[in-house]
Amino acid sequence: MKNNIKKATQEDLVQLSQLFDEYRMFYHKTSDILGAEQFISERLENGDSEIFVVEGNGKLCGFVQLYPLFSSTRMKRYWLLNDLFVNSEYRGKGFSKALIDEAKELCRASSSCGMYLETGKENLIGNQLYPAAGFKKYDEVNFYEWEVN
Repeated sequence: MKNNIKKATQEDLVQLSQLFDEYRMFYHKTSDILGAEQFISERLENGDSEIFVVEGNGKLCGFVQLYPLFSSTRMKRYWLLNDLFVNSEYRGKGFSKALIDEAKELCRASSSCGMYLETGKENLIGNQLYPAAGFKKYDEVNFYEWEVN
């Protein structure tokens, strides 16, 4: 599977944007393919995230996107696994696990202390996948969010 994974480039933009749009719709957002293309293009151009894509049957079928963070207490880089998505036609074939493994390699290669992720309680598949991939669920902390109105 490793051979089917690569770092995303501008050449992947059209297919990756479609996948990103599908990902957003999974989280109940309205389809916006032009917005998705612009957003992904900016991430690739600015280098402010790491995106890896996986190919199946000659086309992109999934991606993982990570953003760099820093842990002050550990004084090291930390990664936020913000987006993980595999097209429904390709699920159950190990693509998500392979993308997570690639994310783990990024953590090792960048001498980071690990990665963090958040997923909805209703994401039953993700909530089974992440512990199976070695992620530890923290119940002892509160997660807070503030949004600009």
